Amino acid sequence: MTPSRAVLLLRISYRRAVEEAEGANTDTAKQRVQALSKGIGRQEEDGRALAARLGWTIVKVIPEDDTSAFKRRKIPLPDGTSALRTVRPGFRAALDGLASGEFDGMIADDLDRVARDPRDLEDLIDVVESHRPRIPVESVTGSLRLANDADITMARIMCAVANKSSRDTSRRVARKHQELASQGKPPGGGYRGYGFTAQGHEPIEEEAEILREIAARILGDWAGWTDEQREAIDLDVGESLNSIAADLRRRGVPTVTGAAWSDRSVRSVVTKPSVAGLREYKDEIVGKAVWDAIVPQERWEQARARLSRRNRTVDLTLQRWLTGVLRCSRCLRMLHGWSGNNGKRYWCPPSVGGCGKTAVKAVFAEDEVARQILELLGQPVVLQRMRMVADTEATDESRAELAQDEEQLKLMAGMFARREITFPEFQEARKIIETRIKESRALLTSRAPRVLRRLLSSSEDVAMGWAGLTPVDKREVVLSLVSGYDVMPHDRSKGNKFDPGRLVRFKD
Repeated sequence: MTPSRAVLLLRISYRRAVEEAEGANTDTAKQRVQALSKGIGRQEEDGRALAARLGWTIVKVIPEDDTSAFKRRKIPLPDGTSALRTVRPGFRAALDGLASGEFDGMIADDLDRVARDPRDLEDLIDVVESHRPRIPVESVTGSLRLANDADITMARIMCAVANKSSRDTSRRVARKHQELASQGKPPGGGYRGYGFTAQGHEPIEEEAEILREIAARILGDWAGWTDEQREAIDLDVGESLNSIAADLRRRGVPTVTGAAWSDRSVRSVVTKPSVAGLREYKDEIVGKAVWDAIVPQERWEQARARLSRRNRTVDLTLQRWLTGVLRCSRCLRMLHGWSGNNGKRYWCPPSVGGCGKTAVKAVFAEDEVARQILELLGQPVVLQRMRMVADTEATDESRAELAQDEEQLKLMAGMFARREITFPEFQEARKIIETRIKESRALLTSRAPRVLRRLLSSSEDVAMGWAGLTPVDKREVVLSLVSGYDVMPHDRSKGNKFDPGRLVRFKD
């Protein structure tokens, strides 16, 4: 079968190449970095040339710029646990397309452009082998083919070798950074810190002045305040970070990234140890740096101490209570509560492996689910059933077993009293029976969640009780009544109005 809807997967990891070049510090390594900057374009040219030779038709190109196939991050899994995984939305989009039939073949430059983590390769193998005949996969270098068991075995071996190579490089780079830190030298690579040049870590005087200004405003001794402003500020506390950020935005002071100043970015730039001429490694200060301090260390420490004493009123409790209840109908990953320029919503974020294509306004989804739950609990039959759930059909068997065990325990006690059995025999039997009794009682009391039992047994109206629940309790009630909801794609032909039909209950 000649693919007529093939996908071309491109990937390059600039950061890893830069770190290797800096670690090696050779002209050859630096030339490799320059060559890699053009690598995506060359990969596409070579991939299209291979497709032409094979007679394949490429319908989509998926580039993964500055994306590592080796480095892993801790991400939440659908079952609520977390694990270390590579985060590669482009690779996952290619797999999804192959699995759904959107694509019927894949081309890449080389095996290590596709996978350096054995888990990623196994996911690709699963998709390839799930179709008959197998989905064709080719690479420009010939290192990746999955047409038969021998090809798959070779791919697994080569992926393991590539993974080992990445681990060796990571270890060498980490050792190099540790050595640089111990000598007080700048780390090199990555984004430049505010106040310093990227090369040489030399102070940029315009930014250095802003850093000194921020520290002074926090310490309450800035000379730039008007008399009116000074009177409005508690000098023992200092100016708020929000106020400082607002003033920097008003004056048009640029940040390193070009983003607007915020309280978080103000805090971040002034509390970095490099500002005080200190060298940090893995969040620990390891000594003096080779560059001069922008803010004297004593003032820097005072500013950090003052910020640490300020009360922070960030609410870290769960707010978006449908997190773990709503699922993306496209990629079947759970939606997460999210806040951004589009307001509060539930989204399938690519940063945790989602497709990024499904989102729903939080207030509309929460109102609709609450309406359905209250409607369900408002039905007399359902309400009665839920209030009796711990005492009816689901627990009849458990209650019978509990009664039998309790009776058996009494009989055993009588046998011991009549000296028909020894104390060790009675003790061993009692231990077994009491374990069964404990398990039966736990089952009986857990047939309905505690919060649901409290809600239903309350003397007040169920709707009033619901309104008084915390977000965590609301989620517990929802999950005790329904397994969850799939969020369907937004039908743009219906305009921007929320469509309750987008929420489809899981089929139990």
